[in-house]
Amino acid sequence: MKSYLTLALKVLKRRKFFTFISLVGISLTLVVLVVATAMLDDVFGPHAPQSRFDRVLMVSRVSKSGPQVSTTMNPGYGFLHDYVLNLPGIERASAFTDLVTSAIYRDNDRVETRSRRTDADYWQILDFRFVEGGPFSAADVERGARLAVITDELRGRLFGPGNAAGRSFELEGERYQVVGVVEAVPVTRIAAYAQMWLPITTLRTDWRRKFMGDANAIVLARSRADFPAIKAEFGRRVAAIPIDDPKTFKEIRASIDTPFESFANELMNARSMRKLAPHATLIAELILAGIALVYMGLPALNLVTLNLSRMLERAPEIGVRKAFGAPRSALVWQFVLENVVLTIIGGLCSVALASAALMWINHSGVIESAQFAMNWRVFGWGLLIAMFFGVLSGLYPAWRMSRMHPVEALRGGAQ
Repeated sequence: MKSYLTLALKVLKRRKFFTFISLVGISLTLVVLVVATAMLDDVFGPHAPQSRFDRVLMVSRVSKSGPQVSTTMNPGYGFLHDYVLNLPGIERASAFTDLVTSAIYRDNDRVETRSRRTDADYWQILDFRFVEGGPFSAADVERGARLAVITDELRGRLFGPGNAAGRSFELEGERYQVVGVVEAVPVTRIAAYAQMWLPITTLRTDWRRKFMGDANAIVLARSRADFPAIKAEFGRRVAAIPIDDPKTFKEIRASIDTPFESFANELMNARSMRKLAPHATLIAELILAGIALVYMGLPALNLVTLNLSRMLERAPEIGVRKAFGAPRSALVWQFVLENVVLTIIGGLCSVALASAALMWINHSGVIESAQFAMNWRVFGWGLLIAMFFGVLSGLYPAWRMSRMHPVEALRGGAQ
């Protein structure tokens, strides 16, 4: 192994321009994949204020189906209250509404904001960083207090410079008082993102008993090992729900999923895809892997051509080694390893370029309050992708060269 690595580095130094061209192609190919990996990690990984999302399950869809009619919506608070928030063996559970765009009028100015209404447990599951004040309490929610938590970005638009805690604004004809200010939340945080949060009891509609509506739930398990038991219990509860209109609907379905499973189920939500729903997570993973493979396909073919050209120049070396009894597998291993070393160097370059690209995205405002960043998970995936790309683009040229006849190789030609 040490000899192969030493030889690989010397081969790369022999033709510096060729190595440079190869590294540019590899880096540009991998930088897009590393950026995409960082974005996926940002959405589905545990990042503040969703730092505990490695042990969170979500309920975001309920469907009722019959022979002629089918409907799928967010669950209502009544459904979540009866079947989710009181699940046994969990640490906490929270119900909150979908995002709503609201307008606040202040000093004759119209300030648009995106808001959620939540319960008190929401603040115990998600770890927002408060720069002023704190969240509203369970007692505040119980009495329907007109209180609000806002982001520092909204604070600036509403009140300008200075503190906002204790100040008030008017929303939908009601006066709300700011009790806390948090750092702006990236739009990629699927459960945490909003610009303003209000107690769920301030809703004006009759929301408490709704079976279907505009709510969501997050359930914090004590550990990931509890997921199967929680899912099984939730499945039993859903199966026992009485159908209020049995002439129209015959089945009620809902699932409690990890964030990625919830995303995968959305992909399978179309009626024609229902038979594939039990395999939604696997299908989503295959789709993402297929996109990555297609994207790597053309650059890999170009690198295969370059590798064949480079290996043909080393035909005499191959001939000598085969004449002295080098097995085909040893030659394949050597050439694949050389290509993997090249792609890992390109992968490290792509990680540096991806870090710069992510910083640019964060500061450009293209994605609201984006906080994309490199971490050890993304770095590990980047190196794994680089190694896979190296094997993918190096295996065929190595196999082709290993079949070269010793006499033909010594003459500098291949079969």
